[in-house]
Amino acid sequence: MQKIEPLQHGKFYHIYNRGINRGDIFFESDNYEYFIKLYENHIDPIADTYAWCLMKNHFHFLVRIKEENELSIIKAPHQCFSNLFNAYTKAINKRNNRHSSLFQRSFKRKLVDNEEYFKKLIIYIHNNPVNHEICENAMDYAWSSYLTCISDRVTKLKRQEVINLFEDVQNFKSSHKLNVNIPDFEI
Repeated sequence: MQKIEPLQHGKFYHIYNRGINRGDIFFESDNYEYFIKLYENHIDPIADTYAWCLMKNHFHFLVRIKEENELSIIKAPHQCFSNLFNAYTKAINKRNNRHSSLFQRSFKRKLVDNEEYFKKLIIYIHNNPVNHEICENAMDYAWSSYLTCISDRVTKLKRQEVINLFEDVQNFKSSHKLNVNIPDFEI
């Protein structure tokens, strides 16, 4: 049995999971929207988000768990993620007359402890639809943070910190056209 690393305050993590038996977790476009709303309610109070991508049968998030003195609620970070996934599963089950688990147990997390890995992970997350041959360019996929990173719209995403890692928007865009070693990030 794989040891599950606890989420620690002030640390960066790649959070990911997929549907049980590799099945779908998003069935209609409004499912993605609802998941994002739940994410904002459950996760924004305890974590800063740097990148995300929702795929038909899995998802990826790059987050920093806030320090305890930054928290607006007092709940264990892993409990907030569990609450998100449970709330989403209950809604999908009710809507689709399902009665079973939606996600594999338990959600995965990997500590992100250096800047090079952090940058590669951002590229990997945004290029996930490209790697799965859903589109040819990260810009063409609506359910990731890529478009938010290159826009000017108001967001809670840590967009400026992400862009600063790549120096500017042009370097951000060109970096996403480079191949990233996929096995380093496989789920």
